[in-house]
Amino acid sequence: MSASDDPRRVHFQSPEYLVERLDAVAELFDTDRTDLLVEAIRDYLEETTDSDTFQELVARKYYDDQLEFETVTQLVGAETAQRLRLLKADLDDEPLDLDAPSDVDVYGDDAVAVDPDDAAER
Repeated sequence: MSASDDPRRVHFQSPEYLVERLDAVAELFDTDRTDLLVEAIRDYLEETTDSDTFQELVARKYYDDQLEFETVTQLVGAETAQRLRLLKADLDDEPLDLDAPSDVDVYGDDAVAVDPDDAAER
């Protein structure tokens, strides 16, 4: 058992009916309330943190400097956190001051000229 797996006492309040229902399920499975709570929390966290919505929320808050890198690592894992760190560094960099290439026809024969006056009439 690693240091992060050491049990930690947590105290919270819950509606009485939930505790009674939890105790009934624990008795049915011949286990205790704590084991069921830990399993339910683990399942919830795995399901939640794997969702695209959650991943996007973490990324957005990290990019907006609302989350520290260490917190991001706890939420999405080291590999994803590192990828977000690299992307954030790219976003924070100043854009390169490069002139557009003049000798390359990026559109080829598919270029369509647009008259701005015609576009305003549409």
